[in-house]
Amino acid sequence: MNRTEAAATGPAGEEPPAPHRVIETHISRVLLAGPWAYKVKKPLKLSFLDFSTVQRRRHFCEEEWRINRRTAPELYVDVLPLSVPWHVFEADPEAALAQSRADRALDWVVRMRRFDAGALLAERWARGELTPGLIDRLAAHVAAFHGALPPVPADAPPAKPTPLWVRDSLNAIRQHPGRPAAVSTDRVDAVGERLLGEFSGLQDWMAARHAQGWVRECHGDLHLGNLIEWQGRVMAFDAIEFDADLRRIDVINDAAFTFMDLFAHDEPALAWRFVSGYLDGTGDHDGLRGLRPYAAYRALVRAHVALLGSGGAEAFGRYWRCLETLVEPPPAPGLWLMMGVSGSGKSTVAGLLRDALAAHGRPVVRVRSDVERKRLLGVAPTARPTPAQAAHWYSADLTRQTYDRLMAAAQSAWAAGCSVVLDAASLRRAERLQMRTLAATAGVPFHLWVCHAPQALMAERLVERERHGSDPSDAGLAVMERQRAWMEPVTADEKAEARLLHNEGDLAALDAQVQALLRQDLGG
Repeated sequence: MNRTEAAATGPAGEEPPAPHRVIETHISRVLLAGPWAYKVKKPLKLSFLDFSTVQRRRHFCEEEWRINRRTAPELYVDVLPLSVPWHVFEADPEAALAQSRADRALDWVVRMRRFDAGALLAERWARGELTPGLIDRLAAHVAAFHGALPPVPADAPPAKPTPLWVRDSLNAIRQHPGRPAAVSTDRVDAVGERLLGEFSGLQDWMAARHAQGWVRECHGDLHLGNLIEWQGRVMAFDAIEFDADLRRIDVINDAAFTFMDLFAHDEPALAWRFVSGYLDGTGDHDGLRGLRPYAAYRALVRAHVALLGSGGAEAFGRYWRCLETLVEPPPAPGLWLMMGVSGSGKSTVAGLLRDALAAHGRPVVRVRSDVERKRLLGVAPTARPTPAQAAHWYSADLTRQTYDRLMAAAQSAWAAGCSVVLDAASLRRAERLQMRTLAATAGVPFHLWVCHAPQALMAERLVERERHGSDPSDAGLAVMERQRAWMEPVTADEKAEARLLHNEGDLAALDAQVQALLRQDLGG
């Protein structure tokens, strides 16, 4: 839940307004004054938290500072004692803090830097400003955050596992007098039966994930209201401090919250783009198995929170519809394999195809051979080989390992009900046959999308890509020429499953081709 609504100021780019402003949440009070946001915890003892003593409030202020410094160190400045009553502090916070001492503290304050109004991604969505590039940066931020966390020891399971939180929210919604009449107790029970059934089938997988180190001290509350773009960076803030169990979770459970919130806000293409970007950063394709159940759990919690007063009937309806969608079996998955020499636009087509599949209601991830090759090498996606390294990086052995990794990722995705767009050159018939056979064995429809473009245009694209240096692909003009020389054309027995794309126009024209060819593949 968005417990801070924290450091909003006036319109983006303006100086903070002169009058002080106080924001009240159900567990905190935030004073906005000048460049600062001062957060004080209310002296409460509730079923899910205990801020009843000065000592406990200090502890949780320090916890809030500690856990949020991991993702937003620029925002979270320090924790300060407060030795004066609130009304004195509100009148002149700097003077009040200057005269405050720890041994006389009546309370403790988390001091944060204020950010502009409109910085929250929830606000960006409301203005129609959630761009693909913003989602890519968000995915990279969350992946890097999770990657830096140490595992929670396997012998330290949460005191209250996820299914118990599910039961609590189901019971609360079932009994709440404000539950909309259209959401009958039968509908609540049906959703609960499906979701709890999902988690029952995941018990062994969840235990294995903990043993493998995927349970970490995460954020715990990664919805759009706790994500901002500030000073050129996308970052998470306002992590859950009051219950360690709610943040000591599987990393995919944490990422599922962001995925769910994008999905609930009618942004399926951005939701699956986020997942693909997150997996590019982590390589955790096995985590897909828990993505939809965890996302459904997150939708359930948000629906429960909406009934408690955060968002009302509109928010409840949004999250309840999302929940019911996520517990339904997804459509049967498929495999779309890209083919083409460097510069032909494979990665662009793969991204457009992933977005189009998501818009058609298909769970889908894109897997990139360039990213997985670099992962095998243990280097950053944008790392470049030296002349001495190039032979190894692109050896037959490493290429075989890369395709093995692509196949493993595809199998993990299919097991989770996700279609796969494999972004690879696939220039040799044996590589294409390997993927085709894998799909046939799994009973998954196979589609081959072949990208073509004029040679001069491909060369121009490669020069521009090298200039930017931000793409995982290392291929330049020399690589393109070598690929053209040894590429094995689509054979007669492949043509029935092949679609040809002419990538020589603008992005809109290419997207129109993608949409038309996908309708053929889906039989629409």
